[in-house]
Amino acid sequence: MPKVIGYFEGTNPEWLTALVAMGHSTLPVSNGYDGHGKNVRQYDASNKDDVVIGYLHKVISPPAWEATTADILHSIVTYEIPCLLAVPEAHQAQAKALLGKVPDSVLLVDPARMMDELRRLL
Repeated sequence: MPKVIGYFEGTNPEWLTALVAMGHSTLPVSNGYDGHGKNVRQYDASNKDDVVIGYLHKVISPPAWEATTADILHSIVTYEIPCLLAVPEAHQAQAKALLGKVPDSVLLVDPARMMDELRRLL
């Protein structure tokens, strides 16, 4: 069954093209600051994507931002939307430290394995 995949700005276009070729839809989502698409913090029970993908830096909140990383991920976690964040394997321990307790719905994926993980989820 076709799914809707939300993606943060800068997501690898080859992944997005492959997803569309597989019959899925892709829609841009914003972390609330980049204005790239629908604000990810506005997901609710009836208005959400099936999966969200992007790079780690799109959910890490610099100290000057009004929203924390937890705020950016809140709706994703609340509505148990699988979120695949691209992080090279060599940096995943550091990424986990930045994120704190990583919820089950948020997966850190080496970019080379992103399509494998997406196929597994979809």
